[in-house]
Amino acid sequence: MLSQIQRFGGAMFTPVLLFPFAGIVVGIAILLQNPMFVGEALTKPDSLFFQIIKVVEDGGWTVFRNMALVFAVGLPIGLANKAQARACLAVLVSFLAWNYFINIMGSTWGEFFNVDFTQEPTMGSGLGLIAGIKTLDTSIIGAIAISGIVTAIHNRFYDKPLPIVLGVFQGTSFVVIVAFLVMIPCAWLTLLGWPKVQMGIESLQAFLRTAGALGVWVYTFLERILIPTGLHHFVYGPFMFGPAAVEGGIQVYWANHLLEFSQTTTPLKSLFPEGGFGLFGNSKIFGAPGIALALYYTAAPENRKKIAGLLIPAVLTAVLVGVTEPLEFTFLFISPQLFVIHALLAASMATAMYLSGVVGNMGGGLIDTMLPQDWIPMFHNHSGMIFTQIGIGLLFMAIYFVVFRELILRFNLKTPGREESEVRLYTKADYKASRGQKAAGHVDEQLSQAAGLLQALGGAGNIATVNNCATRLRITLVDAGRMQSDDVFTALGAHGVVRRGNAVQVIVGLNVPQVRDRLETLMEASLSTEKTPMTEAIS
Repeated sequence: MLSQIQRFGGAMFTPVLLFPFAGIVVGIAILLQNPMFVGEALTKPDSLFFQIIKVVEDGGWTVFRNMALVFAVGLPIGLANKAQARACLAVLVSFLAWNYFINIMGSTWGEFFNVDFTQEPTMGSGLGLIAGIKTLDTSIIGAIAISGIVTAIHNRFYDKPLPIVLGVFQGTSFVVIVAFLVMIPCAWLTLLGWPKVQMGIESLQAFLRTAGALGVWVYTFLERILIPTGLHHFVYGPFMFGPAAVEGGIQVYWANHLLEFSQTTTPLKSLFPEGGFGLFGNSKIFGAPGIALALYYTAAPENRKKIAGLLIPAVLTAVLVGVTEPLEFTFLFISPQLFVIHALLAASMATAMYLSGVVGNMGGGLIDTMLPQDWIPMFHNHSGMIFTQIGIGLLFMAIYFVVFRELILRFNLKTPGREESEVRLYTKADYKASRGQKAAGHVDEQLSQAAGLLQALGGAGNIATVNNCATRLRITLVDAGRMQSDDVFTALGAHGVVRRGNAVQVIVGLNVPQVRDRLETLMEASLSTEKTPMTEAIS
């Protein structure tokens, strides 16, 4: 069950990867429409500059305005066992059919469902538009549910053979036929139950608005502490992209009101208190350097140069783009207690900022969120909040350094570079040399890494499913006993391995999508090679 939940969480990250660029485009476009930054002349509607910026801004809203559709179509990339592209097509057709069913049922039997489909799909109406279809506003929750159902149908029926006379309906067509029939009761049940869910969501939003600092602390702590399990996507996802805190999600709400917030002098916390749930990215920008400094200064002097080579890229990745796993998994497997301290400090930092009036969309790094969506547009009227945030962040950076350094020294934790526990940076050549192989000329490093990982995982026949999130391969094995030791994966360039029964996570880094593609290619080639002798023997 945990393996399936982790796989689902990883699949959710595929569409999420589209949001940073879209957020940057919208943030910069809105910034360039602010007369305080570019002057009154350039922000007049008849100005060519203003018109061009509006064109660019509208393009940037593509992902945000079609969020449900993006999640629905994106999930099968990670959830489908095979033919992912065809699964995406089946989900697209079925998701649209589901919304059409909701539309016609709601319009015809609205009184029965207690839903008024004659009103416009505006905020607060409970209705929305998806691909031009007036339907219930189920946000990403409905999209994820329908995508999961149709992908399960795809996994079950895509390869099902049909009689020759019905051969034209095999494959994707058969999946869509089955899904079409399933969407009818799904639409009926959605109309029956979703209005009650909406009432529950409104109650949750009201509770979170009154929970204040305690809610921010618990939320941020859970978002950090669940990273090793891969379940953290289920914590921040409903808040940042779903309706848990505010309708449409924090990210879309913040982008929609960015120009308004930047031009007002009213404290942002009073305008958008839900923005406290968007502060979890501060641990990436301020916490990561403090952790890295502690690891560096507690390493043996002769190892510090090598440790710096390990830590600097990891810290830059965390600070600039908000991906912390390369750094966190550097110490997680050696001393998990430090990760608990990390989660406690991250939650305390976000709470301290919230109590000091800091709010916003701050879930990522400097480049993707903090600069274009917070600091630059808000600086003119909210510089005090920004300086408060930076001051608290630097204070916690120092706290991170002192606490981590003290714990490492006091309990003699074997973090990277500490005396006999030295952690060296292995290369592909090291791995080949350890097996008596000489490094060949110029080869595809990702292909070589994938080949090594395939062997370390016990071969293609030992892999049941493969998935990935931002930095991790998520794999379900047939027999975990055939998997090699963690040292082999480290030698292949992995940052660490998480083992839970047959569910395995290999932390690869930001190039994990390319490594996964090559791994799947090697698996297909290996499995087809294994089947060939059997076929020849039969013939």
